[in-house]
Amino acid sequence: MHILETRDLCHSYGEGIHALRGVNFIAPRASTIAVLGPNGAGKSTLFRHFNGLLFPTSGGVFYRGEAVSRATVREVRKQVGIVFQNPDDQIFSPTVREDVAFGPVNLGLDAETIEHRVDEALSLLGVEHLADRPPHHLSGGEKKRVAIAGVIAMEPQVLVLDEPSSGLDPQGVDTLTAFLRTLPRRFGMTIIFSTHHVDLVPELADYVYVLDRGAVIGKGSVEEIFCEDDLLRRARLREPLLLRLVRILREHGVELASGYGQQEVEDAIVNLIREKE
Repeated sequence: MHILETRDLCHSYGEGIHALRGVNFIAPRASTIAVLGPNGAGKSTLFRHFNGLLFPTSGGVFYRGEAVSRATVREVRKQVGIVFQNPDDQIFSPTVREDVAFGPVNLGLDAETIEHRVDEALSLLGVEHLADRPPHHLSGGEKKRVAIAGVIAMEPQVLVLDEPSSGLDPQGVDTLTAFLRTLPRRFGMTIIFSTHHVDLVPELADYVYVLDRGAVIGKGSVEEIFCEDDLLRRARLREPLLLRLVRILREHGVELASGYGQQEVEDAIVNLIREKE
């Protein structure tokens, strides 16, 4: 049984505005899935169905095999957390600590558990020094990390991130990437994210879905998706730089031992140089 799934999911905004068209999507437990596509492809609309912020016009969304409905949505929202592209959409408390505590408080947890979860989430995101600051005084990158900490403190089984790298500087992107990479291994958490920053995809994703005009136009492994030139053109995507390097290495007879992440590529380049010496 998949932890999250959609079946023939359709959603319309008013008459004639079809945001999702028969989307079939599967998220296994402890996987990391990228959802790519141009602006207006339907990524954010899809994400809002995952925990019942929107309900389908037709088709369905299923968490652990059970339909997400108005009867089940309260429990689903405890397990499927969403971080929006604009952190101002979900940060509203007087201090960072209170904001991160908001979710655990609403779960009805005791004070000791809430304090532990908040402290751990702040530490995981590296924002413990901001705990007593008003959120509206923070930078965009700091707000993004606080918003993620607020969802992490609820200990969801699925973490959904809409453009997680937006508003972050390069160091912030690297820090966030390293953090997200630990979640499936450390907590068994499933990560689903959208991004226009395609160089994140080989670093994080096990599997990729590509949307265009509300429909899935491609799905597969990172390598499978970025080998399809026609698909990339249709979705207005480019090949990640790491995968381009992988192709160059292969042209020189260098095969990677496993994976397409930065470390594997760096190791392959070093080995190639040593062989040429």
